[in-house]
Amino acid sequence: MNRQTKRQMAKQQGKEKSSGPKKPNPSAPKKQRTSAAQFLREVRLELKKVQWPTRKELIAYTIVVLISVTVLTSFVFVLDYVFSKAVLNLFGS
Repeated sequence: MNRQTKRQMAKQQGKEKSSGPKKPNPSAPKKQRTSAAQFLREVRLELKKVQWPTRKELIAYTIVVLISVTVLTSFVFVLDYVFSKAVLNLFGS
């Protein structure tokens, strides 16, 4: 028996036990909202952990993206042109 089958069986057993909708536990503590200042502090700390690309890498990645977009746009343009000409010739407009 694989993991997925075990999970499905556990879900089915859980559904059979609970007949109605779940009610929130009144004794559970409510989550407190984080202040904007705390949020910004945490964002700053997380951004310090990011490994940013070097200038050379950034330029290389940008060139790759621009070339890819140009090639794909050209490909779609050619397909559109060919199909539009074929449809116009087919229906005689």
